[in-house]
Amino acid sequence: MVAVFNKDLLSWYLVTLKLRETLESGIATSPNSATRSIEFPEQSQQQLQKHQQEPLESLQITIKDDCEKLEEETNSPDFEWVISIKEKLEQARQDDVACSWAKLSIYRVPHYLREGDDKAIVPQIVSLGPYHHGRRRLRQMERHKWRSLDHVLKRANHSTKLYIDSMKEIEERARSCYEGPISLSSNEFVEMLILDGCFVLELFRGATQGFKQLGYPRNDPIFAMRGSMHSIQRDMIMLENQLPLFVLDRLLGLQLGDPEQKGLVAKLVLQFFDPLMPTDEPLTNSDRTKLESSLGWKTTFDPLSDQGGLHCLDVFRRSLLRTGSQPTPKVWIKRWSHANRVADKRRQQLIHCVTELRDAGIKFKKRKTDRFWDIKFKNGSLQMPRLLIHDGTKSLFLNLIAFEQCHLDCGNDITSFVIFMDNLINSPSDVGYLHYCGIIEHWLGSDAEVADLFNRLCQEVVFDINDSYLSQLSEDVNRYYNHRWNTWRASLKHNYFSNPWAIVSLIAAVVLLLLTFAQTFYSAYDFYRPQ
Repeated sequence: MVAVFNKDLLSWYLVTLKLRETLESGIATSPNSATRSIEFPEQSQQQLQKHQQEPLESLQITIKDDCEKLEEETNSPDFEWVISIKEKLEQARQDDVACSWAKLSIYRVPHYLREGDDKAIVPQIVSLGPYHHGRRRLRQMERHKWRSLDHVLKRANHSTKLYIDSMKEIEERARSCYEGPISLSSNEFVEMLILDGCFVLELFRGATQGFKQLGYPRNDPIFAMRGSMHSIQRDMIMLENQLPLFVLDRLLGLQLGDPEQKGLVAKLVLQFFDPLMPTDEPLTNSDRTKLESSLGWKTTFDPLSDQGGLHCLDVFRRSLLRTGSQPTPKVWIKRWSHANRVADKRRQQLIHCVTELRDAGIKFKKRKTDRFWDIKFKNGSLQMPRLLIHDGTKSLFLNLIAFEQCHLDCGNDITSFVIFMDNLINSPSDVGYLHYCGIIEHWLGSDAEVADLFNRLCQEVVFDINDSYLSQLSEDVNRYYNHRWNTWRASLKHNYFSNPWAIVSLIAAVVLLLLTFAQTFYSAYDFYRPQ
């Protein structure tokens, strides 16, 4: 659509159109006129002049009317506003025509989760994908990406044309995975996929096979298991810093000579991001073997084979929620209102805090499992696995929550767990008691920082507890908490049986009370029945 805001230009544009129509009509009738001029030269000459005058007069009248009408419209104060609305509607139609919402899987983190501090969601060292491509502070890593590509080409003895042609085939599919229009041209986008993809695969393979085996020196500043690798892992797990998994599969297949292979990248992802697991310690070889058998894969594992276009963050999330059937959510509210219910901030209170639950007699015990989300409640005891909190936990949980909030085909298990922990932890004393029980192990400065971490993670997240896998457990805990006898028994135990000296004091008080009662009884008995 062409929008012309200059009145003079628009007037000349209309005049040109009319002249063009007139000339075309004159050309269309020229053979008859020529024939008639040969037969009747004088008469045809007069008729030709008459026919030429009539269109010119009608053209002048039409142009004058159009100019007057145009002048009235352009003088209207709403003229530019109307043009702007039409342009926006036209853009909306184009967006609907080129709609790719079904393939969207790599999102921008919503503003309500950013907290004003972008370090947890914006890469600090390396950019992957188009969202942060070309940022000035991240350009230093670009030369190392080119180095990784050079190593790949030399090792496989391939030409760059092979990778360019392969990425050209899946360019549109890769673009559809990202949110919003991508400003990169076709060549720039393909170059980015090749550079970033080969860089990621070199890190994956180096962490598994050893960077020395891939041809990198021991003192390489990037391709070595150094302290910077932890920061690179944090950047690579961010939602806005992802590459589609099928792009990595295609690039790895080209290097191995099998472009159609799938599943190997997912296995490399699990091994590379294993240190970020929020469990007590990284998986041992035997634990990893158990994980593979529980997932049902050996060498061709592809957890996303039925969902194209997902990424490393999604693979990592699935590995966190591995094995075992999770309890189904239970609706607390009446069924007739379930269809019309909307997630409400006031309905996010799953459970009381640790201090209040302790006052009700609920005990906390550590479970021996690496599934941090697997929480049980039995006979007044809340059993929780050990949770490791480090400096990357906030970024990890925040990006997982953002992915669950944005992706329609994704559950909310991580969000449910974090909100559950947010309800349990209200103060540093709650963290201190969980640490005393062996449930929380943290590398942060103080218990107050851990409490602040969980209290801020889901501060703006709107969540419905009826969709939580912990809803049934929370209902059981709250039922136990609301029983008065449990509270009285807990208070008695806390006040009089908390330590040996309190027990001795209680026994002495009871004995003294019995002796006093016996003395009183015999005194009254002697008074009424003397010997």
